[in-house]
Amino acid sequence: MKAAELKKVCLSLAGSREEFPFDESNSVFKVSGKIFAISRLGAKPLRVSLKCDPELAVQLRIDHPAITAGYHLNKRHWNTVELDGSVPDQLVREMIEDSYDLVVAGLPRREQEKLKWVALSRDYCADRY
Repeated sequence: MKAAELKKVCLSLAGSREEFPFDESNSVFKVSGKIFAISRLGAKPLRVSLKCDPELAVQLRIDHPAITAGYHLNKRHWNTVELDGSVPDQLVREMIEDSYDLVVAGLPRREQEKLKWVALSRDYCADRY
């Protein structure tokens, strides 16, 4: 996955925005003011940090050497994925969607309704991998 595709996937999710709260080179993707993805889109190698269910986060790290504990983030809830081609693009897309869903699940119901978001079973994320 290249930077343009990563950005496109993140911004395709309802209510998502790209912001630069840290500096002009770190893209922070948010929904309702909450972060679901962070990437320095111009970096080589390209990486993205994504929120993840803690148990699943550990399993993904075991299964994929390019997935590590979140860089400068809560390592229990965040993974950093090096987009070097070893993690299939479809899996990266699913991880982005799951990160978004975890953030939206924590929003007030009113915000979820504005986004037309439907709650999924917690087991759904684990079943996708």
